[in-house]
Amino acid sequence: MTDRETFLNHLAEQSGRPRHQLKDNPLVPINDLPESTLSGKTQDELLAIAKENSEKVNVTFQTTSKADLPQALNAFIKAKLTDNKDDPYQANGHDHLLLPSSDLYKDFDLEGWRDGLTDPKPTYWMPGAGRDANIDTAERAGAAIAFADFLLAESGTITITTTPGQGRAFHFLPVHYLSIIRKSNILPRTRQAMDYYAPALASGEIKTSNINFVTGPSNTGDIEMVLVVGVHGPLDMTYLVVEDM
Repeated sequence: MTDRETFLNHLAEQSGRPRHQLKDNPLVPINDLPESTLSGKTQDELLAIAKENSEKVNVTFQTTSKADLPQALNAFIKAKLTDNKDDPYQANGHDHLLLPSSDLYKDFDLEGWRDGLTDPKPTYWMPGAGRDANIDTAERAGAAIAFADFLLAESGTITITTTPGQGRAFHFLPVHYLSIIRKSNILPRTRQAMDYYAPALASGEIKTSNINFVTGPSNTGDIEMVLVVGVHGPLDMTYLVVEDM
């Protein structure tokens, strides 16, 4: 018997009642809201809802085609780094672009774009480089471009599986952050994302230490009720949806 079971049995004995067993008291949902909310929406409708709710949480929401994706990424880099030399963060060394090490560049036809980057020359989150080395690289990044798994229309939340080439700190330490999302991967809400993740984790299709659910840049209003965006993590976040994928 485990220490946990011994402890719980002791509590039940001292309280004078039998152990409460979850297997004898299965969860019975009182409604189907997790499944039915926003169900039946087309991808175009989910895109419109996701845009509205993302902008409510201070996200810059953009769309592009697969062919125009490199141009959209270059515009982000230009705005956040190349044309932003007077930014105090860059003066303090946050002047490079951070990219993931990922096979997804091929899916988005971005291999040529990635290999042609020179201004600024990017750094990469490197598998096997060690936690401290990668975190230091992310902490000094002026901007980062990442790949998200899903975008949840109801809340404007992106979900990102932690991988060796795109670790947890990748998404929280750079000054400016952009996430690429397929339009076909816009889901109604959290339930639909977990309907994918749960079996994928159980079967071993996905091996990860955690899954990040990120709803825009951080917000705080606890100082004299003044809203401040980006206090913790990136100052700003951009969702870039590729419409023809």
